[in-house]
Amino acid sequence: MSEHNNLSDAVVVVTGANSGLGFEVTRALAEQGAHIVMACRSIGRGEEAKQEIETGIPEASLTVHELDLADLDSVAAFAEWFKSDYDELNVLCNNAGVMAIPRKETEQGFEYQFGVNYLGHFALTSYLLPVMEQTAGETRVITQSSVAHRNGEINFNDLQGEESYSPWDAYGQSKLADLMFAYELDRRLRKTNADIKSIGCHPGWAATNLQRRGPEQSGSRLRLWMMTLANAVIAQSAERGALPMIYAATDSDINGGDYVGPDGFRNMRGSPEVQGSSERSYDVDTAQRLWDVSEDLVGVSFGSPLLVAN
Repeated sequence: MSEHNNLSDAVVVVTGANSGLGFEVTRALAEQGAHIVMACRSIGRGEEAKQEIETGIPEASLTVHELDLADLDSVAAFAEWFKSDYDELNVLCNNAGVMAIPRKETEQGFEYQFGVNYLGHFALTSYLLPVMEQTAGETRVITQSSVAHRNGEINFNDLQGEESYSPWDAYGQSKLADLMFAYELDRRLRKTNADIKSIGCHPGWAATNLQRRGPEQSGSRLRLWMMTLANAVIAQSAERGALPMIYAATDSDINGGDYVGPDGFRNMRGSPEVQGSSERSYDVDTAQRLWDVSEDLVGVSFGSPLLVAN
């Protein structure tokens, strides 16, 4: 790895910070001296994670605050709280997510994976971007995608999976949407003078609770057994899986529009590197359409006129 940015005293928001990849990202960045806002659906689990990190890093600077990405009112409330307590934001880690679960809907009626993995983060970024614009020095938006984005397709005719639903297709669509958003945000930022980089990343296959939830919610013991076995045989640790997001947040040579993932077999494990993504992910017309549709769906606008597509 090349030289790292100094995150001492930087303000960082990590969604889903209480477990898995988010926990490891939080711990690593806290160790580098950043102040982390742990944005968690469960305050209780967030406080437990905070205490665990503080046990190993007594000087860690951590704040837990509620954020339920499945409820846009919660997203708006989190952003309002953040803007009242903080006047700067150096790094936003759009990390939280769910994977391959049976179909259900968010509070606003969106298909849950599309709503949590993508639309919630889209709205959160729109609310927090003005704070990043006024923050001194370079700031970064890091959005977590997945190797599953390669199987994803943005189905504008059935975005919410109401006519036909496959847990894995919906997951792939949500993760493709995340990556297209990261790229489109960067394209728009490049047209401005804002010192903000938008970067995509993915963890490869990392052993977290993410793999268990789909089989548990669908009641499939076979799928649960297969996922447990795959985690044991194929996956790297959550600590290793967090490295691409940490790299994207800290490496001084990272460019906006980069995509970071493990460098090993099928990009499933290994050390973080900048790599390519699927052909679909670079489709500018689809990305711009997705952006417009997303603004309509969540009822937010990236208020800065700088980010209006030309």
